[in-house]
Amino acid sequence: MGGLFSRRRDAPQQVNPSVADIEARHRAEAAQRKAEEDAREARELFEKIKSQAEEDRERAHARQEEADQAAARARDESQRMMMDMVAAERTALNAKALAEAAANSAREDAAKLAQEAREERDRAKRIQEDAEKAAAAARQEAERMQRIADEERRKADAGRDEAVKAARAAAEEAKKAHAAKEEAEKQLKEGIQPVVTPSPEELAATKKKVQYKEGLFHFAVAGVAGSGKSSLINALRGLRNKDAGAAATGAVETTLVMTRYPDNNPDYPFVWYDIPGAGTLKIPEWQYFNIQGLYVFDCIVVLFDNRFTMTDIAILNNSRRFKIPTYIVRSKADQHIRNIMKDTGYDSDESEEEGVERRNRLYKAARKQFIQETRKSVKANLENANLPDQRVYIISNDTMQAIVREKTPKKTIDELDLLSDLFNEAHVRRSAQLAEAVANAAGASSGSRH
Repeated sequence: MGGLFSRRRDAPQQVNPSVADIEARHRAEAAQRKAEEDAREARELFEKIKSQAEEDRERAHARQEEADQAAARARDESQRMMMDMVAAERTALNAKALAEAAANSAREDAAKLAQEAREERDRAKRIQEDAEKAAAAARQEAERMQRIADEERRKADAGRDEAVKAARAAAEEAKKAHAAKEEAEKQLKEGIQPVVTPSPEELAATKKKVQYKEGLFHFAVAGVAGSGKSSLINALRGLRNKDAGAAATGAVETTLVMTRYPDNNPDYPFVWYDIPGAGTLKIPEWQYFNIQGLYVFDCIVVLFDNRFTMTDIAILNNSRRFKIPTYIVRSKADQHIRNIMKDTGYDSDESEEEGVERRNRLYKAARKQFIQETRKSVKANLENANLPDQRVYIISNDTMQAIVREKTPKKTIDELDLLSDLFNEAHVRRSAQLAEAVANAAGASSGSRH
């Protein structure tokens, strides 16, 4: 028995396959667990390293940003310092310029004060000299006043004698005036026309009535009723009778009150007056001139149509007395010439071919006849009235109106001459008035100084 048991102990021991598998499985599971643990630890280590690397990158990025910001601040600071340097330099330059300007101003002020001081010394010297002259003049004036006082006393003594003589002379003049009044009343009763001179008050009132203005030239167009005064004024102003602003015209006298018409050209200082015709007013011819106030006008156009009247003669006489220039004008020349042509056989119904030459011949003859008869008639009327001869201007209103409008009419008589003479008269009288005004002003100024 013992031998049997000994062989079993010496023989190789047999392993149990189930146990080995279990152990192997346990070892494999342990190895797997260890591998998983190692993998987990490796992952954790990787995540840790990754996280650490991310933090390192963030810190590096933050440090980079800080470095960039520091660099930017450094650049800004550098620029600021540069600008401060430029500003400081500019301030220094401005301060230098201000200092130089202040120095220049101080020098100029000093020079100005010095000049003012010199001028003040000169002024004080002049004042002293003027005072000395004034004192001398005062002494001379006192002496002159004393002489005047002495002379006035002498004159007063002599004046008493003169007063007695003057009283006697005044009584004599009063006696003469009374006699003259009685003589004037006697002449008036006998139909003799007296000479009437307007008073200064009447002269001023008439100028106000006609709106007389210094610096303008006032033309009066006067004549009997129906002589064409309004049409002539329209023509002289360059207007047709139907134009706006034209003087009213008609077959009968349309002007019943004096009417004022400024010239249609504002460059001309002329005013035209349409005077009512003498035949329309219950006024004697010799009173017409004064009652109409013709003595205030600068120039009078005496217009007639067919014949000279006593009114025309009275206007010419009184104009000479008041030294007012007059122009005798006969209007409607074209109408009068046509009437003469008809009287000599002209027929307006003749054919054009037959009538042109004959009409021209008759027109020339009628024109010549009309001009000669008019001039002869005016000359005779002036001689009969003991008035000096003067020119008569023969015109057509249509022609005059065309000339004033700067057109060229085909037929003229005296229209251009009348316009030229009227404007020359205005120029001469206005120049004389200006010269007289200047002389009066100079005289007044000289008188005020004395």
